[in-house]
Amino acid sequence: MIERRESPLAELLTIRDYIRWGATRFSAAGVFFGHGTDNAWDEASHLVLSTLHLPWDSSPDLLNARLTLEERKHVINLIERRISERIPAPYLTGEAWYAGMPFYVDERVLVPRSPIIELIEQQFQPWLANYPSRILDLCCGSGCIGIVCAAEFMDSEVVVSDISADALAVAQSNIERHHLTDQVHAVESDLFANLQGERFDLIVSNPPYVNEEDLAAMPAEFHAEPEIALGSGSDGLDFTRRLLAQARNHLTEQGLLIVEVGNSWPALEAAYPDVPFTWLEFERGGHGVFALTADQLP
Repeated sequence: MIERRESPLAELLTIRDYIRWGATRFSAAGVFFGHGTDNAWDEASHLVLSTLHLPWDSSPDLLNARLTLEERKHVINLIERRISERIPAPYLTGEAWYAGMPFYVDERVLVPRSPIIELIEQQFQPWLANYPSRILDLCCGSGCIGIVCAAEFMDSEVVVSDISADALAVAQSNIERHHLTDQVHAVESDLFANLQGERFDLIVSNPPYVNEEDLAAMPAEFHAEPEIALGSGSDGLDFTRRLLAQARNHLTEQGLLIVEVGNSWPALEAAYPDVPFTWLEFERGGHGVFALTADQLP
């Protein structure tokens, strides 16, 4: 016999009700958290508040506000889709937060989550020698890293680049959202193909780096994201090899390269035993990000 689930419309009335109910449903269904939250309560809070266009830091008293019937139906629908379709919450709401800034996201780009945010907040010190005149966000996706760099380095020119025209459309929408069209420019390019002759003081990249085995084993939520932005061959290094071979030609004399390779870092060290990677540490979690200066590159 098929179990019939009663609608909670009549019993759940307030914002608090729906956050609590959503958290319970997420925990019971075993959904995976890793696209901006790490627990059921925060996931439900993000989904409900974003759906209602309310900030995360809303007054606790606001949680007692009642929803209209249409709002309740919409929230229930998104909570059920989060469970049945395993779609990351930011895709359902169309919004993700990174470095305290909102970004539009959908299935054309990864959900922002790179630990590189901590490095931006520290202005890449002590590894960056000088204030960067030009910055490149390579494999930019939503453009979040480049846009946050532009906010931190307000006198720098920033280029965001991606092989995906779809991803660049999302990035451009975020550039316009943050009123940075005079400072941040989007370029469609396979690595440096359309950036010939250009040099940068800082190149930051969160490229595809997941190996075939890890990609196949990832929770369903990750398979909602574009595979081109995740997988990079049998050992996860297909793109990074190309990047290391070409990066020096696009850095200034004292330029700095920052790249995230995640769990593929042991394979990278084994493949390049003579390259002096500096592996960076993060207070808020994250690993597999290296720094290389121009003269350290092969």
